[in-house]
Amino acid sequence: MDAVPPGGSPLMDELAGKVAVVTGGSRGIGRALVDGFAAEGAHVVVASRKLEACEAVAAEVREVHGVRALPIAFHAASWADCDRLAGTVAAEFGRCDVLVNNAGMSPHYPSLAEIDEAYYDKVSAVNLKGPFRLSIRIAELMKAGDGGSIINVSTVGSLRPSGREIVYACAKAGLNALTVALADAYGPTVRANALLPGPVDTDIAAAWSDEMRAESTRDMPLGRMGVPEDYVGPALYLATSASRFVTGTIQRVDGGLYRQMS
Repeated sequence: MDAVPPGGSPLMDELAGKVAVVTGGSRGIGRALVDGFAAEGAHVVVASRKLEACEAVAAEVREVHGVRALPIAFHAASWADCDRLAGTVAAEFGRCDVLVNNAGMSPHYPSLAEIDEAYYDKVSAVNLKGPFRLSIRIAELMKAGDGGSIINVSTVGSLRPSGREIVYACAKAGLNALTVALADAYGPTVRANALLPGPVDTDIAAAWSDEMRAESTRDMPLGRMGVPEDYVGPALYLATSASRFVTGTIQRVDGGLYRQMS
């Protein structure tokens, strides 16, 4: 990413004309990030499982922000889909400046003993295998060009997992390790960092009981669940020269929930 003069102030308009790829970009945090990047003038790739949802988001983004928005059907668990997505980005834009690995899943399970191999493999593939393959393919594209920023959306549960999300937390812990390793492997021109959300009020959380919602914020200094828009500012920071000397970091964005951890 372009640097700024010493003592200067990085400007968000440096994203104008750049290319940002967001997986899981049709809803939740991913949808907010698509809007956030597009609002700063970046062309966006909206990648998610349902093409119709991606197309709807892309159409709205083009109308509101006047940037190019490319919808792509994408299954994060598929190695082949990761290759296809990276290849399409290279063919359509010839570059990628920002990759956000946001797609994730953590289906409810009745008990640990009832988790089967298919569940384990599916959750692990979406949350770790796919981001691994896509990050490598996109990092190579970034390295061949002007560099870029990879942002992995993990979870604070990767630091202190509960029994309710154990497979998901294990995979996201692997994503944290991937983040640190990518920073080493592709520096100095490609940076890699992770954002770790706490509980976020998305359509997934809509199914939570009042008790679960209350429990999720009981010890939170900011006293509320996050919302997707809370992640736009941190992502823009990591995508621009505002964070030009930041790489290999695991950054909690959780309302202070896990403040007691080192």
